[in-house]
Amino acid sequence: MQRQRFLTLLLLMVPCTSICGDEPTPRALWDATQPLPIADEIPELRNVSFQVIKRWDRKSDGYTFLHGVGLGWHQGQLYASFGHNKGAENTVTEEAQYRVSRNHGRTWSELQVIDAGDEATNLAVSHGVFLSHNGRLWAFHGAYYNKMEQIHTRAYSLDETTGQWVRHGVIIGDGFWPMNQPIRMDDGNWIMPGFSGGPYSNAQVFPAAVAISHGDDFTQWDYVEIPTAQGINRMWGESAIWVDGKRVFNIARYGGEATALLAVSENLGRTWSASQVSNLPMATSKPAAGTLSTGQRYLICTTAHSNGGKRSPLTIALTRPGENLFSRLFVIRRSSHAGHPGESAENLSLAYPCAVEHAGHLYVGYSNNGGRRGNLNSAELAIIPISALQP
Repeated sequence: MQRQRFLTLLLLMVPCTSICGDEPTPRALWDATQPLPIADEIPELRNVSFQVIKRWDRKSDGYTFLHGVGLGWHQGQLYASFGHNKGAENTVTEEAQYRVSRNHGRTWSELQVIDAGDEATNLAVSHGVFLSHNGRLWAFHGAYYNKMEQIHTRAYSLDETTGQWVRHGVIIGDGFWPMNQPIRMDDGNWIMPGFSGGPYSNAQVFPAAVAISHGDDFTQWDYVEIPTAQGINRMWGESAIWVDGKRVFNIARYGGEATALLAVSENLGRTWSASQVSNLPMATSKPAAGTLSTGQRYLICTTAHSNGGKRSPLTIALTRPGENLFSRLFVIRRSSHAGHPGESAENLSLAYPCAVEHAGHLYVGYSNNGGRRGNLNSAELAIIPISALQP
């Protein structure tokens, strides 16, 4: 067993070019000594509580599209943002909106706006991520013109005296759309994962990417595109990361297959190995990843053996403390969810998760389409005790 684990770890460390022929060997992301169960056999986490951030209610408020929940704790309050649209997804009527909870997600404020864009110039602002640092709350949001043209990232900071968001303008170009909150690295810079996007296509590579701050100046970022391995001809590289010293791991949505793509940086995100097929199945959805206070890495998406592209159940994969191979898998919630807050149906999509740890719990936001087609989503919340995730 120890020899098998050693070989699995070796696969993670060795570049594919040194061990692969025409068909690259998948990079190890899952500990191959552990069986990967099918969806129905994955154990469910206990003592998880659920709340609804924003119920899909077109009859009452006129909104159809909702996606990309972002979560952030600031001054004892939980902020939740998302892209919201009364028109079609990825059109110029998209808005960056948010709600605030003062009681750990049980109730929420009215809908408020971070930025509604500018229809006169065909500018739309959509979903993004939060960062609370040095007593100030920041928000970084994907924006575009027309229909997903000239994608870029805009920054905002909350003026808590007026309750208004201060606009800092475009901070990252190159098609960059942030997908998970920034993480501070050992050199004092912050690294924010995302991808480089454009008008959606099933026959194009939109690669994973990261942005690296200039210290605590959140208006200055360096864009770093992650190369893609040979043979990857279709990709929608929404990505998540965790940091392990100078090493940074990037897990990206594929598109060509329901498999996680893995890239690794050995120098704090400045250069990367190519995004390459891993041995871990993952739905074609935005993942969320990070490191818990226990030292465990986590990956939230839909991961199960032989599950294809289904965005259900919502799962969390975990490593042992200090390791970088996932070896345990749990269900956060399944499609049928009677008796709990949130929408329940025989088949629905639970997608685009985000996560933030606070006061002994992991708060997980996600979209739930309620069995409707497309991203006609509710925004929902799962609250997981960290104790339930420990080995």
